[in-house]
Amino acid sequence: DAGVHALGQVANFHTESDMSTEEIMAYCNRYLPEDIAVVEVSEAAPRFHSRLNATGKRYRYRIINSQIPDVFWRRYATEEPEALDLDAMRKAAELLLGEHDFKAFTSAKKSKKSTVRRIDEIRIERIENRVEFVFTGNGFLHHMIRILMGTLLEVGKGIRTPESVTDVLESGDRAKAGALVPAKGLVLEEVFYT
Repeated sequence: DAGVHALGQVANFHTESDMSTEEIMAYCNRYLPEDIAVVEVSEAAPRFHSRLNATGKRYRYRIINSQIPDVFWRRYATEEPEALDLDAMRKAAELLLGEHDFKAFTSAKKSKKSTVRRIDEIRIERIENRVEFVFTGNGFLHHMIRILMGTLLEVGKGIRTPESVTDVLESGDRAKAGALVPAKGLVLEEVFYT
């Protein structure tokens, strides 16, 4: 997802190199662009796949909720100067927890793959001039968190009620969900494995 950040991105590759894991990490960091760094290299089982073996992920979405732009967070947060009703957003978030068909919350074209996912946590907290949203679940569809955020923001602004998210879920209709918010506020924090 172009523009999304990652702290805990995991990748795998096969190699016949005789370099140690430390040497591979040093080599990668020497040639990667300055905004990418490898923080750990370890040997995995031959059949390990970083995407297919993942059992869950945690994302964070940041919003600068202030009339004054925050120049230090501008690349890593979306600005929303309008006051937000966090309690209403938390009520809506509770209705999204558990296993549901999130078809209405993806911009992916028709696919044979299931759109059923499980969200274990949506935490909403104010930190100074920011509102941060933490999403933890067993997997997320294309643009799912960014559309969930657009829907929660509409709840926070009073455009829709918290209860309306249930109708959106049940409809399976992307047009009934909120807008796709900018990618720059989203960061992949951690990928979980068993």
